[in-house]
Amino acid sequence: MSRRSLDILFAGGAAVIAVLMIVLGFVLADQASFADDYVKEQLGEQKIKFATAEELKKDEENPANAEFKKITEWKEGSKCLEEYAGKDMVTGKMAECYGNYYIGMHMARTAALTKVDGQNMGWEGQTYATLGTVRSDLSAKIAAAKAANNNDEAAKLQKQLDSATALRSTMQTGETLRGLLLTSYGFSIFGEKAALASTVCYIGAVVLLIIAAGGFVHAFLTKK
Repeated sequence: MSRRSLDILFAGGAAVIAVLMIVLGFVLADQASFADDYVKEQLGEQKIKFATAEELKKDEENPANAEFKKITEWKEGSKCLEEYAGKDMVTGKMAECYGNYYIGMHMARTAALTKVDGQNMGWEGQTYATLGTVRSDLSAKIAAAKAANNNDEAAKLQKQLDSATALRSTMQTGETLRGLLLTSYGFSIFGEKAALASTVCYIGAVVLLIIAAGGFVHAFLTKK
C-alpha cells in the first residue's frame, strides 16, 4: 500500500470518528439539557423556599434550641443554607443542601431535644428505622409493668411510647422528603456528567478533524 493510500485511510478514519464524536456530543448535550430542565421544573413545582438569613438567626437564638448546636455549625457543608437563604429551590445543589442540612438538621435536633415530663429521652441520632426498636422495647416494658400491676410506671412508659411514635412519624415524613430531594440532586449530577462528557467529545472531535485535515494535506501535497 502506498503512503498516499495509507494517509487517506488514516485521515478518513479520523474524520469518521470525529463525526461520530460530534453526534455523541450533541446527544449528551441534549440529555444534560433535559436533566437540567427536568430537575428545575420538578423542584419548581414543589415551591420550596429556603429560610431567610433572619429566620435562620432567629431559629438559632431560640432558647428552646439552646441545647443543640447552631444551624450554621451543625454539620460541615451547612454554610450553604446561608448561601441560598431566601431563594427558591430550582437546582440539584439546592435540593442537596436543603435535604442534607435543613431537613437533616431539624430531624436531628427534634430527636436530640425530645422530652417527656421534662426529661430528655436521649434519642439523639435515632432514625425512623431505629425508633421502631425503641417503640418495641417500650411496648414490652409497658406490658411488664401492667402485668406487675404497676399502673404508674405503665402510664409513664405510655407517654414515652406516644412520644416515640410521634417522633417516628416525623422522621418518616422528613426522611421521605429528604430522599426525594436527594434523588433530584443525583439526577442533576448525571446531567452535569453528561454535559462534561459532551464537551470532551467536542474537543476530541476537533483534535481528530485537525489530524484528518493534516493527513489529507500530506496525502495530496507530498510527492510519491
